Formats: sequence, structure tokens, C-alpha cells
Amino acid sequence: MAAMNVSEAVASRRTIRDFTDRPVSFEVIQRVMDKARLAPSGSNYQPWEATILTGAPLAALRAKMAVSPPQQPAEYLIEPPGVPAEYPARLAETMAKQYDALGLARDDKDGRMAAIMRNAVSFGAPVLLLCYLPRVMGPPQWSDMGMWLQTIMLLLREEGLDSCPQEFLSIHGRLIKDHIGVSDETHIFFCGMGIGYRSANAVNGFARSRVPLERQVRFLGF
Repeated sequence: MAAMNVSEAVASRRTIRDFTDRPVSFEVIQRVMDKARLAPSGSNYQPWEATILTGAPLAALRAKMAVSPPQQPAEYLIEPPGVPAEYPARLAETMAKQYDALGLARDDKDGRMAAIMRNAVSFGAPVLLLCYLPRVMGPPQWSDMGMWLQTIMLLLREEGLDSCPQEFLSIHGRLIKDHIGVSDETHIFFCGMGIGYRSANAVNGFARSRVPLERQVRFLGF
């Protein structure tokens, strides 16, 4: 089978919210992570760090999160104060499409909350990447980490795998760090990433909306 090209990987990458229970081999995960070391990094800091769980260690973490409230204070602000209304509106649009795909009515509060809480089990993903970096790092290094994570997601697509990046898991950042033996004093937790194979559930196929190119990019001198 021919390797997936970059454009195909970008187009087919989705934030998967329902995985099959098909296992993922260690060799594939190791291969992806080894290739991802070549992701861009300002000043070659390579500030990203991760622990990847499956099997019993993952089940044990999920059991802990299931009985633990969100931490206080928060690990970091997912949505900073003062964000213009157009940005939360984009989230609302996506969430409406997600609930429609799941067949959840607007007034089905219990159903919608249950859908949100499936984040705690990474939507059934059999593998979970947990990403963190030293607290001393600043915004440029957070940007590096984002480029590294995107590189991982595209390499996963090349392998026929799928992913779900999850800032949601930061609500248990300190619990997660304690579980995997990472110091809360020295490191800040960023996100999880569920890894596996997508199911045929409609929630994995609803149409994505994106802002038109001309609203985000200007071309000068062409």
C-alpha cells in the first residue's frame, strides 16, 4: 500500500471521539515517536516530554480520574479571559454538530454531559499520550510543543492510526503527574492524546467548519 502523502494526512486527520478496541502495537508507536523528534524547535530546545500508557497503567489512571474532582487551582487557563465572542462561537458551532451527530437534543443535558465526560476515558482510545514540559519554559516553547504534537498526529495518520488531542485532561494535571512519576514542582501538564483506530460512529464524520482563508491570511507582493 502506498504511503499517505502529507496533504492526505492533513485532510483525513480528525479529532476522534469514538475509538475501536483494536490494539496498537508498541513498534508502531515507537516508530512514530522516533520520527517526531525531527519536529521544529526554536533554539533546538526540544522542550516537549511525554509518557505513553496502555493496558493496566492506563486503566489505573482512568479509575483514579473517575473518582477525582477537577483540581483547584487549574493547571492553566484553557480559555483566557476577555476572548472576543467570535472565538467561543466557533466552539459552540462544533459542539452543536457533535451533539447532532450523536443524536442528542439541545435539552438533553444528561446525554450531553455524558458525552463530555467520555473525555475522561479518551473516548475509548487504547493508548494515551500524556504531554508536559518544564515550568521554566515560556510561550515560544509551548509553540514548539504544539508543532511536535501536530507532527505526531500526522505521522499517526501515515500509519493508519487516529488521535484525539485533549486539553480536557489538564483538569487532572497533578493527579496525572503523580500517577506517572513526574514532579508537579518542576513540570506543567499540557494535554493528553488518545491514540487508536476510529470507529464508524457518526461523531467521527460530521462536517468540520473552518474560517475562510481570506479572513486569516493576507498575501502581499504576489
